[in-house]
Amino acid sequence: METSSRLKVYQKALAHLVLIVIGLFFLSPFLWMVSTSLKANSELFNWPPKWIPSTWVWSNYPDAINYIPFFKYLSNSLIIAGLATVAVLLSCPLVAYSLARIPWKGSKPIFGATLIVMMMPYQVTMIPIFITFKNIGWVGTNIPLWLPALFGVPFYIFLLRQFFMGLPKELEDAARIDGASELRIYSRIMLPLCKPALLTIALFQFMGSWKDYQGPLIYLSTESQYTLMLGMQAFKSQHGAEWQLMMATLVMITFPIMVLYFLVQKAFIRGITFTGIK
Repeated sequence: METSSRLKVYQKALAHLVLIVIGLFFLSPFLWMVSTSLKANSELFNWPPKWIPSTWVWSNYPDAINYIPFFKYLSNSLIIAGLATVAVLLSCPLVAYSLARIPWKGSKPIFGATLIVMMMPYQVTMIPIFITFKNIGWVGTNIPLWLPALFGVPFYIFLLRQFFMGLPKELEDAARIDGASELRIYSRIMLPLCKPALLTIALFQFMGSWKDYQGPLIYLSTESQYTLMLGMQAFKSQHGAEWQLMMATLVMITFPIMVLYFLVQKAFIRGITFTGIK
């Protein structure tokens, strides 16, 4: 019995050791970025590379804020990411609920079409969408970067549909017996129950909009509208690269996403589990 318990301890220790090694492997690019952000210019290209700087240059961070119009680009990124996140939270649960819980003619073909669109690469629709927004006159504004989310995102609709299908049918049956309308059942019963899934799609969308480079590159034309990602690349092209300052800026860009993930980590894992993506 004692031998068996020791074996289990060794197995757990070995499993944790393997996971730590794998975690450090995936964490190494971020650690190198942090290390570079704290180096002096003379140490950037040393060989062999040094993980720990000889001198910690903390002034790189305040200098990075002045390296680009950081707060202006930050404000633009927050506005676009925030509007896109609110848009998917308004549209996707409503569509997913109708496909999962309301029996209506044509729901299955519509869901099949949603899956087909989900598998279609963005490059296929990029030009038609651009032409549409150009004809409307919205190219040069941030509207094309968040408005399409208001019409639903196929992947998020799929996730939420799987979540809604896992909820007990007795809940809505009891509400209908009490005289609740379909909209009331959705808003008062079903929507609060799918909070983990909503936090999951909100995190996905915010991260996608926050780090998006191609969208702002296509639709934004003036420097005052640039996001952080686009602004950094444009400044690098015009003024050259100050790598330690760029790494410091990237650390500050990455930090909000990390904080957001740790805040919603438990709900995020629950949402992924209940939607069937394990």
